[in-house]
Amino acid sequence: MHKVHKGLTADGAGLAGDRVVAQGSAARVLVAATARALRGEDCADLGHTGPASRFPGAPEPVRRAAVSRAAGRVALTVDQVGEVDAARVARWFVDQYPRRSYPGVLIGSPHGAAAHLAVALGVPWLPAGFEMTAHWSDGAVDRPGAALEHGGALADRLLAGNPDVHLRQVHCPASRGPLTGVTVSLAARWRVLPAAYAQFLTERLSAGAPVLLVRDGRTWPVSERGPGHSFQVGCPASGLDPVDFHPDSHALRQVLRAVGGNVAQWAPPEVSAPSGDAEHGMESGFELAARDFASRQGHPLHRVLAPRPAALSAGVADLYRRWLRTAGKTGDRLVVECGRLLDPWQVIRAGLVPYWCENATRRSVDEAEWWLAGSEAFSSVDVLPEPPGMRSPALAGLPQWLAVAGFGRRRRALDRTSARGYPVTSVPTRRATEVLRAQPYDLPAPPPLGAAEALSVLRDSGGHQGLLVS
Repeated sequence: MHKVHKGLTADGAGLAGDRVVAQGSAARVLVAATARALRGEDCADLGHTGPASRFPGAPEPVRRAAVSRAAGRVALTVDQVGEVDAARVARWFVDQYPRRSYPGVLIGSPHGAAAHLAVALGVPWLPAGFEMTAHWSDGAVDRPGAALEHGGALADRLLAGNPDVHLRQVHCPASRGPLTGVTVSLAARWRVLPAAYAQFLTERLSAGAPVLLVRDGRTWPVSERGPGHSFQVGCPASGLDPVDFHPDSHALRQVLRAVGGNVAQWAPPEVSAPSGDAEHGMESGFELAARDFASRQGHPLHRVLAPRPAALSAGVADLYRRWLRTAGKTGDRLVVECGRLLDPWQVIRAGLVPYWCENATRRSVDEAEWWLAGSEAFSSVDVLPEPPGMRSPALAGLPQWLAVAGFGRRRRALDRTSARGYPVTSVPTRRATEVLRAQPYDLPAPPPLGAAEALSVLRDSGGHQGLLVS
């Protein structure tokens, strides 16, 4: 029997969830966007531009210094890490949703298409973990071993008060750029069902409402430091492969050169699990606890396993197209979103089909092109490339993004604001809202999808993508 545990921190103590969860992190943005959509609101108030946007033409050392200073202002201090209360973070997530009964819930790994699926079903999306950043005052992008040592001390402080989470430390200069040398990135994953989630499922789900677990199935080499703390060099979101983080890799030399590092100092820790779950995976204890709880409460539980983000993005895009057409709409206008640039409510209001790219890497954009090439043509394609604020050999260039827009028969639009200064600038989430607000209305919105219908379509359309639905 898997129990629901409460945090050890006294009720009301610890840092507020808003302070703990990293600004701009996937879980934070997706909960905020989904909750707003369920209230009938868009994301016009979400996000702020990063420091890189203010120095698009500045020399790299100036830009790196600005980014580092900004990161230091929002990262947790060493003392604050010891004040983190994961139970309070879970409460902060659920409290963002309107207090009413829901016909189901999505829980799991962060994914933009999961947020769109939740909105189509009229249900909340809750993450199986959250990300934090903490100060590393004497850090360096090219010293992963030192990062592990510093992260281990932070993990000991945090785990002392939060034994029901697993901390995955990620040292990835290819995706985090110069931030890797001034902050430590910690992905906390619940190993049990948080008390706030259990209360939410008990009080807010309709009788017999389904629970959908969405799991990121990607793997990555992992170094296990000890109980509750693991470490990985690089990450799938970098657009690179594990071998690209080897000291002899040409890609690594390019990455480190771009962020002011030296490959001669690069000495990653020894790997103990060559194919462990990547940072956005789901802890097996969390999944088992959710299954046990749902079974006891009479809620059927379904599992959606995505071997890569594009599989779920394609499945949900196909689902939206069928849903819109069943409601008498064209389902012929596509928006290709990227990273934090999404707005589920505006997508619904305008009757658009959403396809979400995890980031601006060539790998993500390649997948979008392949899906478009195999799909019935769209009359219009709007593309929202999120500039990552840094350069990387794995990034897609603007010509490739323009090629995605080129799949539109009549309208082919690439957001100029996002493209201006790409890839070294940054834009806020609300930029997606500003672009999508210009789309014509297509109301009323279709009636909410039923979970059974959605799962059936995902099985049919996502099977060839490797999407597993059970």
